[in-house]
Amino acid sequence: MNQDYIKPNNWSILEEGFDAERVESSESLFSIGNGAMGQRANFEEYYSGSTFQGSYIAGVYYPDKTKVGWWKNGYPEYFAKVLNAPNWIGINVFINGEALDLATCKEVKNFRRELNMKEGWYERSFTAVMLNELEVSVKVIRFLSLKRNELGVINYEVEVINSDATIVFEPYLDSGITNEDANWEEKFWKTLEVKTNEDKGFITAKTLKTEFHATAFMQSGLYRNGSKQNVEASEVSFDEKVIFRYTTEAKKGEKIALHKFAGYVTDMNHKRDQLVQAATSVLDAAVDAGFENLLNEQKEAWASIWETADIAIQGDVKAQQGIRFNIFQLNQTYLGEDARLNIGPKGFTGEKYGGSTYWDTEAYCIPFYMATKNQSVARNLLTYRYNHLNKAIENAEKLGFSNGAALYPMVTMNGEESHNEWEITFEEIHRNGAMVVAIKRYVDYTGDFSYIPEKGLEVMIAIARFWQQRANYSTKRDKYVILGVTGPNEYENNVNNNWYTNYLAKWCIDYCMESLEKVKSDYASDYERLMAKTALSAEELAEWKEVSEKMYFPYSEEYKLFLQQDNFLDKEIIPVSELPKSQRPINQKWSWDRILRSCYIKQADVLQGFYFFEDQFSKEELEKHFDFYEPLTIHESSLSPCVHSIQAAALGRMEQAYEFYLRTSRLDLDDYNNEVKEGCHITSMAGTWMSIVEGFGGMRVLNGTLSFNPQIPEGWESFSFKLNFRNQILKINVAPGKTSFSLEGDKPLEILVKGKPVKVEPSVPVTV
Repeated sequence: MNQDYIKPNNWSILEEGFDAERVESSESLFSIGNGAMGQRANFEEYYSGSTFQGSYIAGVYYPDKTKVGWWKNGYPEYFAKVLNAPNWIGINVFINGEALDLATCKEVKNFRRELNMKEGWYERSFTAVMLNELEVSVKVIRFLSLKRNELGVINYEVEVINSDATIVFEPYLDSGITNEDANWEEKFWKTLEVKTNEDKGFITAKTLKTEFHATAFMQSGLYRNGSKQNVEASEVSFDEKVIFRYTTEAKKGEKIALHKFAGYVTDMNHKRDQLVQAATSVLDAAVDAGFENLLNEQKEAWASIWETADIAIQGDVKAQQGIRFNIFQLNQTYLGEDARLNIGPKGFTGEKYGGSTYWDTEAYCIPFYMATKNQSVARNLLTYRYNHLNKAIENAEKLGFSNGAALYPMVTMNGEESHNEWEITFEEIHRNGAMVVAIKRYVDYTGDFSYIPEKGLEVMIAIARFWQQRANYSTKRDKYVILGVTGPNEYENNVNNNWYTNYLAKWCIDYCMESLEKVKSDYASDYERLMAKTALSAEELAEWKEVSEKMYFPYSEEYKLFLQQDNFLDKEIIPVSELPKSQRPINQKWSWDRILRSCYIKQADVLQGFYFFEDQFSKEELEKHFDFYEPLTIHESSLSPCVHSIQAAALGRMEQAYEFYLRTSRLDLDDYNNEVKEGCHITSMAGTWMSIVEGFGGMRVLNGTLSFNPQIPEGWESFSFKLNFRNQILKINVAPGKTSFSLEGDKPLEILVKGKPVKVEPSVPVTV
């Protein structure tokens, strides 16, 4: 653990005391979003210290030219990245002519931040002694409206404590922004129009290359001790900036506040020639509602989300704060209402990973959204990949595959591969299998098989074709092998026969063939349509079957376990426990060459397979593999601790399961990997939810029936969560020695608890 300044609290993220060294980390941790846009917790007023400005619009991206030393055939032309969008939060503040700047003040006292997760708002307050000896108290509340997702709201309140003073507020819009992660230091936006209309300001800009058009807008009003003031603003406009200047005299102790309404409208949702008109409508409605009403709307919207999504833990504040932070950030990032959007690994909290879509969505996020919202949200996420199938086929064609074989991208915005590290882009092909795993999980959980004949089977056929072509026959082994890959463990590159990849390939082929049979018998017209569309023949199916039946899996007779890949035991096997703390994280302390030669595992690899395909292995096999691989796993991927937590719980090792849970839930809050200033790990946060629901709750779906094997960490008084299972809400409350179930629905639900059937009637709690 590298930091511990976040104060434990059940419902809020709290920071007390100003420390310039923490500013960028806190900008990540206190980020806000509403699914359509989001922003880091930058200060509204000017700050001359070190800061990482970030304000982002969902779905708006730029194809930054790939930066490599030399080019190889098949290399992606560009690296897609989410763009730092025109800044609308800015409010310069001058008191008696001096700019308020926390980096240059004589003293900053009572500094406090709060991210209120229950109600969805961010507040910052402080008292500053300025160079001109004025002492000012400042309180700022900011939120991005869930109900009006193009709107953000700021209430910026200043009180001069020791004197009368002249206060100047300068709310502004600025499109002259750059990305922190620009490869070539260029700008990504072209400003098209800077416009004002009375007290409204607009900047319309377009992204270069991708030609997304967005209008940033603002309107402000001045308040004295809560009463609206009629203060005329003077106006300053530049090529890329529009500023309104509000000047007022303030008596000592008077509270002067600026209410700023602002945000973005884009051509994803409006016609280009009507963006300013759309922005005007948003502003008129916001001003009409007013700050207090908008804040109340926000509280109600978040209350509705928490009604199903919350996990309540009694008796462990840090664990409670961790899970709520994870659930809150997931909902700030994606709400499931737009099938064009997806979940970036950093969400709206930073620029690393380009804000793109990874296999994290299918492997970790779908179960969370499916159970805490409804199956239509999960269907949207599956449809996102179906809509990209033709691009996935093109991606495979670029690498020499044929006959409609598809390789889904490692990183994408529009279905096209846009990741620019060779060993990940072209070797980490296991992501293809996650697409099929997600389809099966959806069908198992919802009981909605109809997705497979409608859309899913096309995806599965294209992926099965890829695996059949990617495997090659080894005469020496009389087996099919898969060479030159990288598994989930990225601390091994260009290996042969990664067990997880080979197992996934075989499973994908088998599941596709099984689904084909079911569609043939139950959905005849869909079957005929798909056979005609894909030109799938009996000869090709025979080739698939041969690859599946003769797939090779590296195995050690000595240890009686599957090997992560060929020759894994050639490595010097030294447990992580013997590695000095000063050497970690190894990805920041060691050369890449040294990492690749070591036995250390970045994230669950063989164990990832045991997690996905738990029903195909015995508990004894899991225990043997867990005991061999976990001591070698360094957990420097955010996706690692959650899988280990679930498996430790399955083995009844609750102390270890709890340690892994705490690590995954507080990965960013405690900055385990010393990198939170780059942004939070959004997609792994869904794994935190799984650690409790699948790990401690032992939730599985067995032949269409919800099953639980509940356990509780030592020291917890209880924990509870809800599941939306096939349009009925089941609440589970686990306490030492007993578990209670209550059902919101209209028909009874048969479940299994520790293998025994239990019937739960609507509105009649059952305790086991």
